[in-house]
Amino acid sequence: MNNLQLTEAPVAKAEMLIRKPVAEVFEAIVNPEITTRFWFTRSSGRLDSGKQITWTWEMYDHSVDVDVKEIEVNQRILMEWGNGSWMTKVEWVFTPYEEDKTYLSITNSGFQGSGDEVVSAALDSQGGFTWVLAGLKALLEHNVELNAIADAFPKGLRKH
Repeated sequence: MNNLQLTEAPVAKAEMLIRKPVAEVFEAIVNPEITTRFWFTRSSGRLDSGKQITWTWEMYDHSVDVDVKEIEVNQRILMEWGNGSWMTKVEWVFTPYEEDKTYLSITNSGFQGSGDEVVSAALDSQGGFTWVLAGLKALLEHNVELNAIADAFPKGLRKH
């Protein structure tokens, strides 16, 4: 394993079909009153182009800064997020599917550090965004709050 080499920078990608119209799925991501039901627990504001906000996961005593670069309503969100020393780019693409469904694609890129750190961060991000999509799907399609993010790292069972 000493000769493993990266030829491309790892990118995290998570995608899922949500059986709700694009406008409803888009609103669930930009509106913290909805997003806090399936992802983070607190936000300093709604996502808007050029806005800087903070998202907090109180159960983990963790916050990230979010710098919203671009929003194309019901189509795309481009943001950077992270904690001080480095930020990564996150792009959300909302694609209408059939009459009233949305295919949501989330891509996270720009991880920094050693090869091992970059791969680990990309894998963690892909897993995390998969949980986000599952929670969003459960909430919008079935009005069920999975608590998947809150239950991913129960205190005392695993260090995060």
